Amino acid sequence: IKVAFTPSAPAEYNAALNSKLDAGTAGDLITCRPFDASLALYDGGKLADLSDLAAMANFSDVAKSAWQTDDGAHTFCVPMASVIHGFIYNKTAFAELGIEVPATEADFFAALDKIKADGTYIPMAMGTNDQWEAATMGYNNIGPNYWKGEDGRRALIAGTQKLTDEAWVAPYRQLAKWKDYLGDGFEAQTYPDSQNLFTLGRAAVYPAGSWEISGFNAQADFEMGAFPPPVANAGDECYISDHTDIAIGLNAA
Repeated sequence: IKVAFTPSAPAEYNAALNSKLDAGTAGDLITCRPFDASLALYDGGKLADLSDLAAMANFSDVAKSAWQTDDGAHTFCVPMASVIHGFIYNKTAFAELGIEVPATEADFFAALDKIKADGTYIPMAMGTNDQWEAATMGYNNIGPNYWKGEDGRRALIAGTQKLTDEAWVAPYRQLAKWKDYLGDGFEAQTYPDSQNLFTLGRAAVYPAGSWEISGFNAQADFEMGAFPPPVANAGDECYISDHTDIAIGLNAA
């Protein structure tokens, strides 16, 4: 089997794919982003229904959820990968400053305050120039602790919760507090800038996903650790985002 791989830049992928599908020049296999973008392709007749594919039995309901109709009746892409969210930290920085890994939100902000007061490190490496980081490594990182993970997502679909409910608004208030810890000029800081600040040892904490691990291990010369999104109160159940990330669909043409 020979496969011709024809990638597009991430920021251009949706538009490029839609153009090729409309023109009839897209490939047989389609890389599927999770949820709405791929659902729109299926609803538009661009992706084949793969519900009866025997291999689907190998995947959990959560793994398939990003490529199903809202009622779960039809699955249109085969899951390939998922990632999880959390925070990666510089163990050397934490040891130097006597900081314990934070378990609660109060611990988290106390740690950031201590790092900021010391001045050796930028407390947290994240910029807002590219915008998606604030959504992916920010809101979707800490948010599940508020809306109780999958229960909250399903409640939105069922109409029993709204995005204006407290569980969905509260994470924004937490994110607003982050701005005091992101360092000078974070508004112009790009995603690669943030990666470099952390791997060069200039920042102590990095809001992250597991996709960063291999690259950081290759680039950083200090020991790293990771911790899950801190909970509101000690003993609260912690919800970690299982980010269904990529799948493969079949061109319906």
